[in-house]
Amino acid sequence: MEKLKTPDDLQKFRKYLESKHSPDMVRIFICTTGCRALGAEEVCKAFKAEIERQSLTDKIEIVDTGCQGLCARAPVLTIEPMGVFYGRVTETDVPEIISRTILKGEIIERLCYVEAGKRTPYIRDIPFYAKQKRIVLKNCGTIDPKSINEYILRNGYAAISRVLSGMTQDQVIHEMKNSGLRGRGGAGFPTGNKWEFVKKAQGDIKYLICNGDEGDPGAFMDRAVLEGDPHSVIEGMLIGAYAIGAKKGFIYVRAEYPIAVEHLKIAIEQARTLGLLGENILGKQFSFDLEIKMGAGAFVCGEETALIASIEGKRGMPRPRPPFPATSGLWGKPTNINNVETIANVPVIILKGSEWYKAIGTESSKGTKIFALAGNVKNTGLVEVPMGTTLREIVFDIGGGIPGRKKFKAAQMGGPSGGCVPAQHLDLPIDYETVKEVGAIMGSGGLIVMDDSTSMVGIARYFMEFCQDESCGKCVPCRIGTRRMLEILTRITNGQGKQEDIGLLQELAEITKTASLCGLGQTAANPVLSTIRYYLNEYEELIHKKDAQASPQQSSTI
Repeated sequence: MEKLKTPDDLQKFRKYLESKHSPDMVRIFICTTGCRALGAEEVCKAFKAEIERQSLTDKIEIVDTGCQGLCARAPVLTIEPMGVFYGRVTETDVPEIISRTILKGEIIERLCYVEAGKRTPYIRDIPFYAKQKRIVLKNCGTIDPKSINEYILRNGYAAISRVLSGMTQDQVIHEMKNSGLRGRGGAGFPTGNKWEFVKKAQGDIKYLICNGDEGDPGAFMDRAVLEGDPHSVIEGMLIGAYAIGAKKGFIYVRAEYPIAVEHLKIAIEQARTLGLLGENILGKQFSFDLEIKMGAGAFVCGEETALIASIEGKRGMPRPRPPFPATSGLWGKPTNINNVETIANVPVIILKGSEWYKAIGTESSKGTKIFALAGNVKNTGLVEVPMGTTLREIVFDIGGGIPGRKKFKAAQMGGPSGGCVPAQHLDLPIDYETVKEVGAIMGSGGLIVMDDSTSMVGIARYFMEFCQDESCGKCVPCRIGTRRMLEILTRITNGQGKQEDIGLLQELAEITKTASLCGLGQTAANPVLSTIRYYLNEYEELIHKKDAQASPQQSSTI
């Protein structure tokens, strides 16, 4: 491939790719990332072998994709242009899919999505997909993430081309500010404001960092984007780098994401080959390059200053702020950090406009949000919905409700630092402010559904154990506070709790929340406070049950 030296070259290359794209070709999109653990690669190989055996290579194309969302039905595939969706596909199903569905147009009912006894063969009719609005995930599951050509065919790199063809730094920042895009990593800080701080900061050298250190249990939003559409992140970083004046960027991703790292390496090399990374991009006086930094999996490195320390080769521990990274970040230089989902929104905003984007969502929370839907729900997987969508819509309309005859009890939002939202708030419109009002946080998008068999005290203990284990130990409130709360929760769940433990837990939680240095400690108490707030009776029942069962002699020794 020759380097693209101008925006016109990019447009001509896209038209060339379109001329080579056959509309008559049947394409089978197979998730080979998350579904890989359940045999997707073997299914993919079986298709390729069968197509070769039947001499159908000129009629059928196999496309390895990222996550298609409906993980509960893995391995999954979609057949286009028919729009047929099949789940739980095995190698033995392959010959039948080709002979019946592709060659004869027949539906194989046993592979179809089933809900309430009804089988739905077409992806457009499946509630899990029909209720979503996929902006960030628009390419995930529908392109080969290892092919820059497929990304360009989907109008990829058109946004950076537009920026470099006439937009000033201030105009780009204005679009971000006007769009209302807020940080999707958890804090929800306005992205445009963040960029403006770094752009105005003094210094010839500035850095842009993409935070892919996703550590919440059950969360895989950023991983899915990096695996399924890495070029959208690269393009978003190009635009961000132009806006703030950075020439060097880093994608910080946890080493536990080997597929994401592999796909990122391929995407970065492809972008360099085409001249979309490096010197004088598209013939303009703008140069930018990227480097991948792999983290060891420390949850605290999701915090900006700890992440910076890790990139610098130091132990990942937060530092007091100010100074903020915008003025003194990586190696003391002005630095901007956004998470994967935030950055992946940027190209779309540039192409469709900030007015289009801010028409989606609520007054204070614009756009969409990706959630990793997990736990006691039928349709586990990855979902993207407009801000303001209710918890009920996500759990029951998209998620298909609770399996068996169980009832919804709570949803843990915001990961281990989030809170438990009870059934009484099922109609809560999910945005940054309303979620905070009920004792949870948006977080990066983890959403764990719990049924009525779940012990909420046990849940609080589980997440506190995680936070205590992941605490870096630098500040006393977090190091000691999380340990003492874990000890009390363990005592209660083991049937050794005391009535005064509840008040002590609340006091420790508030002190830890107020006095901790970074976001880990400041939010670690949320599971405790939210479960006491909504499920106080469960704490009391465990304590009173112990008291009722104890003999007089046992009681006197407690």
